[in-house]
Amino acid sequence: MFILGVTSCPVGIAHTYMAAANIEKTVRQKGYEVKVETQGATGIENEITSEDVARADAVIIASDIRIKGIERFDDIPTLNVGVSEVVKDATGIVDELLEAINNG
Repeated sequence: MFILGVTSCPVGIAHTYMAAANIEKTVRQKGYEVKVETQGATGIENEITSEDVARADAVIIASDIRIKGIERFDDIPTLNVGVSEVVKDATGIVDELLEAINNG
């Protein structure tokens, strides 16, 4: 399984990167592949490619603001959450996504 993530917060500094790290760590602990794009103060980093989107099973959008390029994920199961939710409970968020995929 390949999970994508996009994180972004209004300031684009600490929470953006904390959320990305939490998603990556949690998905890897579950034994799956992951790639997380950050849209922070320095712009887009670790940008998700069209090849990534084609392979993806699902995406977590952890953002308190509108992300750039959200239409890329129109055909992929998507879970939208606030950045602070992923910072506080990445395991719960990833479990929720996996449950939705497996039961969908």
